[in-house]
Amino acid sequence: MFPESKVTEIYCMADDFCKEFTLQQEKYMIEDKKTKHRNNPNRMSDAIMVILILFHSCGFRCFKHYYKEYVCKHLQHLFPRQVSYNRFVELGRKYCFP
Repeated sequence: MFPESKVTEIYCMADDFCKEFTLQQEKYMIEDKKTKHRNNPNRMSDAIMVILILFHSCGFRCFKHYYKEYVCKHLQHLFPRQVSYNRFVELGRKYCFP
């Protein structure tokens, strides 16, 4: 599908975008001082956006098939800290906003 260099390039672009988006978002967000939040970064936070971009750029129709058959098998060396499909879908909701 995509050469490894192209996936790395997309990853760098998405990472730069997420960092800038987070900085801009924090400027305009109201801080909630009543509740405490954990600040544990997700182990696939940057990779989620890249996997979604790659899915929309290739010819797969079913995301489940794409993730299980292509990402988990052929892109395992690029995304070594993969999670299960169900967990990926749960985490993907959080990263749809950016």
